[in-house]
Amino acid sequence: MVVQLGIIGYRNQAERLITLAETNPKCNLKYIFHPNKKISDKRVTNNLNDLFSCDAIIISSPNSTHYEYIKKLSHYSGYVFCEKPPVTTFEELKKLKKLNENKKRKIFFNFNYRFSELDNILKKYLNSKTIGEIIDIRIVASQGLAFKKEYSKSWRAHGKNNKHNLLNTVAIHYLDLIIKNLGIMKHQSYFHRNISKNGTSYDTIQLILTYERFNVSITNSYATPFIGELELIGTNGYLSIKDNILKIHSPRNTFDKNNYFISPPITLQKKFNIQKDYSISLKKSFEFFVSKISRKGIFERELFETSLLTTQLILENQISKKK
Repeated sequence: MVVQLGIIGYRNQAERLITLAETNPKCNLKYIFHPNKKISDKRVTNNLNDLFSCDAIIISSPNSTHYEYIKKLSHYSGYVFCEKPPVTTFEELKKLKKLNENKKRKIFFNFNYRFSELDNILKKYLNSKTIGEIIDIRIVASQGLAFKKEYSKSWRAHGKNNKHNLLNTVAIHYLDLIIKNLGIMKHQSYFHRNISKNGTSYDTIQLILTYERFNVSITNSYATPFIGELELIGTNGYLSIKDNILKIHSPRNTFDKNNYFISPPITLQKKFNIQKDYSISLKKSFEFFVSKISRKGIFERELFETSLLTTQLILENQISKKK
């Protein structure tokens, strides 16, 4: 079965998804929808109803429009692939929760880090013998997008609808990954700033997640050089990803000739490209969606519920810092 696809959106993340659809032999990208723009591609339509003939519809429009399109697809009987976040307000979240069961089981929210090698690393080494009991986790994912000329005119920079765009677009991935592997935190704190002053949304944020015996910090920014780092510190060793190299140092009891503690030996070192891992995880997430459709299956209820839980936590942060 070749899956007939329609997509809402055509730039940024939508471009990546269009490429995945075009290069997947199990797919045929039938329509690309935009509400008003005229684009020189015979697949482009300004009529949303055209997409209803497709087996599945992808929603990859600006965050604030996601629920609007889910609502417009309420009578659509096919599958829906919706980019995260599912919604951007508590009111919309409540409405999502009230969808009928059949509808919920045919919607897939793209938290693609669930399919990443980063997820496999966390599964393997969190509280492992090599690392020991975790006492601290640090994640930094940032770049200099806010200093590009086109940024100030993009939807990401518009504070009216997307003031917390980094929280909704970047941090949400890592929050979801942490919850998936560690469960719900006891407390979370959210800090934000607009450092570049280009646009009115926040271009730098930090989440601090407090668990029973350790903290997790997630730092994201559009106002720095490119940084992609992760560090797990445990009682017997530590794992670091920096400059596209993954290293594990262990065990704790490593001494010099005077019996002083010294840095443990490197027990594992390999290349790990965070940007490449994102691309691979996106591809795997998309293939998971397509394979489910080709078998005419339904999505596990847990996927839907976990997506809403992550979104709820994101919204709670926005409310706690509302000004």
